[in-house]
Order: sequence, then C-alpha cells, then structure tokens
Amino acid sequence: MTLTYQSQPFTEPKNAVGTVAELFAGVGGFRIGLSRAGLRTVFSNQWEPSTKFQHASSCYEARFGAIGHSNQDIAEVVSGLKNGSESIPVTDVLVGGFPCQDYSVAKTLNSSKGLEGKKGVLWWEIRTIVELNKPKFVFLENVDRLLKSPSSQRGRDFAIMLKTLGDLGYLIEWRVVNAAEYGFPQRRIRVFIVASRIDLKAKDFHFDPASVLSNSGILARALPVWPNFKLDEVDVSDSPEKMTIEFGKNLKKSPFLNAGVYFNGTAYTSKVTAVQPNHKTTLGDVVLPDAEVPESFWIPKERLPEWEFLKGSKTIERIHKASGVKFNYSEGKMAFPDLLSNPARTIITGEGGSSPSRFKHIIKTEKGYRRLTPLELERLNGFPDDWTKLDAYGNVISDVRRAFFMGNALVIGLIEKVGKVLAEELKS
Repeated sequence: MTLTYQSQPFTEPKNAVGTVAELFAGVGGFRIGLSRAGLRTVFSNQWEPSTKFQHASSCYEARFGAIGHSNQDIAEVVSGLKNGSESIPVTDVLVGGFPCQDYSVAKTLNSSKGLEGKKGVLWWEIRTIVELNKPKFVFLENVDRLLKSPSSQRGRDFAIMLKTLGDLGYLIEWRVVNAAEYGFPQRRIRVFIVASRIDLKAKDFHFDPASVLSNSGILARALPVWPNFKLDEVDVSDSPEKMTIEFGKNLKKSPFLNAGVYFNGTAYTSKVTAVQPNHKTTLGDVVLPDAEVPESFWIPKERLPEWEFLKGSKTIERIHKASGVKFNYSEGKMAFPDLLSNPARTIITGEGGSSPSRFKHIIKTEKGYRRLTPLELERLNGFPDDWTKLDAYGNVISDVRRAFFMGNALVIGLIEKVGKVLAEELKS
C-alpha cells in the first residue's frame, strides 16, 4: 500500500495577521489549524469537570507551553472577567468547539437537554465573553444536532444562540460540513458557526443572503458550495425569553437547514451541496505498515465472531426500565471490516481499548484484522503524528485516553480553510 499521507508539524506563525482566544481547547485542534492560516493564539482555556487529572489540558501544555493557558472552569473565568479579577485578552478572533454532550447523536432524543443541560449552559459564558471583548470574529464548532435541539421544540436552542449573538452586533453564518466531502479522510459531520462584527464592514455593505451563502460569505469562500438553492426565512426576532417557551413547538423537524445566515432578526436558510475536490484521501492513506503496528491492536482469530456479531444486523428483546414493557431493539449492519478505499467513519470517544465494539473501526490488511492506533486516529483529524503521546510532565498518555481526545477533536484541515479566509478579512 502506498502511503500518501504526510504529517505536518506544528509551528507558530512568524508574521501573524491576527490574534486568537481559544475556548474549550481540548488538545489544540483550533490552534493548529489557525496557526497554519497565519493566526496566533494568545489565550486558551481547557477544563474538564469531574475529572481528577486534567489530561487534555496537560497534553495542550506539553505542546504549546503554559503561557497564556488556563486550566480553570470557564464559568469561574468569566465570573472573574466580569468583576475584573480575571482576564481574557481582547483578540481578533474568539474560537471554540464548545461541549456537545447535550446535543450529541450519542444521546437519545429525550435525554438531550440542549441549553438546559449542564454543559449546554456554557453557551452563556461564550456570549458574555463576546459581549465584553467584542472580537471581530467568532468561530464555533459543534455537532450538527445542535440545529434541531431540543426534541420538544425543534431548533429552539440554535434560534436563541442566533438571537443573543446577533443582538451583540454580529452577522452570523452557519454550515453543516462533512469533512470527507472536502477531501479529508474522515466522514466527520459538524456545524460551523462564524459571526462577523457588522460595524467593521465596509460603509457600502449591502446584505444579500443568497450571496453570503453562495460566494461572498466566509464559509462560502472557505468551503465552496454549488449556487443552486432556494432560501427559506425563519423569524428569530422574538426575545430569548419568549423563544424559550414558544419557538419550535409542534414542529416535527427543525426550520434550520444545513446552511444559513442570520441578520437583523431573520435567519435565511437553505440546503446546500458541497463542491467536492478532485483528489480525496481515504482511510487507507493514513494507516501504518503492518510491521509498525503493536501486537495489542491485532484481533485474535477466536475473538473475531464477537466483533462480527456486534457489527452485524440484529434484533434484541429488551425491557423498558421504567414501565417493564418488553420491546424489540434493532440494529442495522455495519461495514466489517471498514474499507480502506473509503473515508473513515466518525471517530468516537470510545474508539480506544481492545474490547469488541460496534462503533470502533476495524480494518483488514495482509496480516489480519486490527483496530486503529492512536497515531492513525490523529492522522484522521489532521494532527501531527504522536501529538497526544505525552503529557506536560513527560508521562506517556494511555491509548484509551488518546483515542478519547480524537473522538472529541475536529478535522484541522477544515479549520485551516476557514482560518485562511478570516486572515484575508483581517488583512483587509
């Protein structure tokens, strides 16, 4: 097999065109992508609640150093920012892949609480920082389920986000992006949200939603789409308090489609199609030669039936815990093994460990069946090789933890593409 993937090392931009504050930093995906676009991160925050050791923050410090990095609950940082005891520097860009557990497809519809969830409320911390620091641009990332949260009021949470951020003086674009459609080796689907301060636009600025979505917007320039689409309008002019009670009631699906722009109380939305590149990378492009894969990642022949069962279609009788009623739970068939000629499926946080699982990747090579190594998972997200190998104290991070990092990470190449357009805007 010919290895076409080449790991790119991290370097800080020599002549940065703008500064960045990175929230919910994880192991630094935003920072790497934006640095490649010429933007320098001067502040970062990473905090995982209910965790004895802050693994992600320690890995972040191992790579970038402790200067400008905060390992503190962001709610406490924002509280200090408001009373003057803490500081988040004013930067050109504020970014963050804010926690998505309350929106994730890993949760059932009824258990997904959105803005009411413990981590969903972190949206208000983001909003406060934007209000106080007024960055020129805000660049956020989350799971695409955010657009239809919660199940009882489709689209309510996203409508409140648009309204509260728009009221601070921003034009807001969003796009649901599948990384594989832009040539990357993973079918990772996320929603990107980019907000631009309206007061910094040219005096002759004329708002044209179709133009923003098709060619003039930041996301359209970074991630091109075909121009043939029909716009729908969504009224988002009510107060957040009123929308909390009324928005999305009786809707079976969200009014927000996979692309859109918000301006002055109205969201303009449409379903768009990506303009796909001629060259695409696949799972096979990132895998290591068999000789470089530790034995612990190979599947013993006697355990293959367990993997095949979990990956196969099945109907299982279960009992509802609350009511005691029996019901049949069905699962469809998944690829086994995962094809090296296709992009990988979305990496999940539970990708690590040797126990059989329906959702972990399994590939087949000349030597046999095996799981993916942490280095290969890093490559699927575009991180430099062995980025998550060591913590700030020089300790080796476990394979399970490294896989968890990549399940929470983003595809760096997409961030770089958006970052380059942001850099162009800052230059002008």
